[in-house]
Amino acid sequence: MDEKLLIVGINHRTAPVAVRERLAYGDGEIVATLGRLKDRAPALAETALISTCNRVEIVGVAADPARAIDEATSFLAADREVDAALFAGALYRFEGRDAVHHLFRVGASLDSMVVGEPQILGQLKLSYGYAAEAGTAGLVLHRAFHRAFSVAKRVRKATLIGRGSVSVSSAAVRLAGQIFDTLGDKTVMLMGAGQMAELTARQLHALGAETLLVTSRTFDHAVALARALGGTAVPFENHRPYLKLADIVIGSLSAARPVLEPDDFEAILRERRYRPMFLIDMGVPRNFDERLNAMENVYLYDIDDLGAVVTESLGERAREADKAETIVAEALASFMRWMDGLDLVPAIKDIRVSIEQLRDAELGRHRAWLAALEPAERQRIESLTRTLVNKLLHRILAGLRSTGAGSPDPVYTAEIARRLLCGELVAEGPARSGSVSDLDFDMDLDDDDEES
Repeated sequence: MDEKLLIVGINHRTAPVAVRERLAYGDGEIVATLGRLKDRAPALAETALISTCNRVEIVGVAADPARAIDEATSFLAADREVDAALFAGALYRFEGRDAVHHLFRVGASLDSMVVGEPQILGQLKLSYGYAAEAGTAGLVLHRAFHRAFSVAKRVRKATLIGRGSVSVSSAAVRLAGQIFDTLGDKTVMLMGAGQMAELTARQLHALGAETLLVTSRTFDHAVALARALGGTAVPFENHRPYLKLADIVIGSLSAARPVLEPDDFEAILRERRYRPMFLIDMGVPRNFDERLNAMENVYLYDIDDLGAVVTESLGERAREADKAETIVAEALASFMRWMDGLDLVPAIKDIRVSIEQLRDAELGRHRAWLAALEPAERQRIESLTRTLVNKLLHRILAGLRSTGAGSPDPVYTAEIARRLLCGELVAEGPARSGSVSDLDFDMDLDDDDEES
């Protein structure tokens, strides 16, 4: 199999939020987007789309990665109606081993704005789920994402990378404490129901914020969240009169353009007698117009600003990240062995069929005396012969996949074994026909291959 995993995208390290928000997709858009991508990027055999506040990435599988990456890049520009020049300098491209490494690091939260934050794993699982729903995830993406989930789980168990309260939400709470002398008499308005925004609201409430208002485009969501946080739900279409009461506003809405702009805000500030307002924008695209930061007594922080704040407290997590990188490297080596083994699928399939036919033929020759046995005895003999076949196949595959200096090409060796065991003459070169979708033998020999 000559296909490779590939990744093309941008993240918080390569592009500011002003660029990321232009390419971002809402959860409800992704399945349909994958359908369009499949039509417009034919070089991609499999595709998934990751879109969070910190990254927009297309993960794919292709026999011609360079062509597929070009098609994916053009698709992003056209689909988001953005000039490719806007993000060309921020775009990264990974192929093969580098792409797998990147995906595993993303899942393990080693590529996050806050190393060790737990949200990315859930976001990665959503992205995989959307690809499965859209029918654009095949054998390699199914395997790659599940291995990424497994790596993340092992990192959580084996390291302290997620220990402590170093997070975007804790940074927002810390800044609130610097802006206000006390939180005890403050009102917080939560706009939207994003996970980080909810966590921030919970922390502010726990530190004494007196009143919590929750508004969302889906009023039932606002009611449920307000009930859980001990707050009050506000209909989204009637939230503006309540803004004058809010000392802290947390934005987490899925919106194509800002929901709060300077023209709207001037009247709100006058009604508040210009008392300070702290705006925490966790939306991508951003919920609050960046010009609000220039207004008197308005303190606006977006997701990039909050990420810069947390870097001061990441010393311990950085040490744990080294341990996590070792786990990622081990999983990467295992996955690449599996990928290399896919080339052996056609030969292994034929070898299995041939050996199974020999087993069936031998059992047929002894049909008369087998028929005289008790059913339980016949079942034992059936089980014994099947176990022998599986162990033989396991040894053949282990030998084919072994590598070392001077080792012959495993695909050519597999073809020789296939023709010998199947009673054929060896031709001049190996036949490489066959489909990965025909795989009916477990290609993975790793005992520690835990799926989640």
